[in-house]
Amino acid sequence: MVVALSNKMEISEEVTAEAPLVSDEDGVKYAFFLEKLNTMLSEIPKKYQKKISPELCSNLAQCLTNSINFEIVKGLMDIQHVTEKYLIHLRLKVTNKQQAETTKALEGASIYEHDTIRAAMAAKHRKQLVDVDMKLVKQLDTKVAEQQETLQQAGFPGFFVTMNSSEIKVQMFLLDFILRLSKMNVPGS
Repeated sequence: MVVALSNKMEISEEVTAEAPLVSDEDGVKYAFFLEKLNTMLSEIPKKYQKKISPELCSNLAQCLTNSINFEIVKGLMDIQHVTEKYLIHLRLKVTNKQQAETTKALEGASIYEHDTIRAAMAAKHRKQLVDVDMKLVKQLDTKVAEQQETLQQAGFPGFFVTMNSSEIKVQMFLLDFILRLSKMNVPGS
């Protein structure tokens, strides 16, 4: 890149992928984030440490110099919590309905039939709950994939759509790191 100065002098400067141009403030943030990420990385199990390369830590530290990225993660976490609460509420509605169904079935029956009715209802309700739980897990999986895609599109290193439990665990560690960093007093902010 060539920069023309008012006194007709030219300064030539080479820009490389390894050393992006950053402000002094961003440089301080980057160094702080990288140091903290490396410390956090050392605290997780070795098998996951191996999956988070120094380059990934460096790229994540660079990504986090833009404070809007913390807001993206916090927003996604809020959405995740609301979704989980909603799904728990749906499951609770099903179990309450099942309890009411059992109570109603027992009302018209003689006391001698209660054990049989309870056993039959319990078996029926277990199967229903398994089906409900499977649907809820699918909804959570869909939400996770949407959030992975959002983070990938926002340029967060280490995030991509996957159903691999080991890769998801690594992404969970990265999210934990980001959330912990978001609560720290960052120099240059």
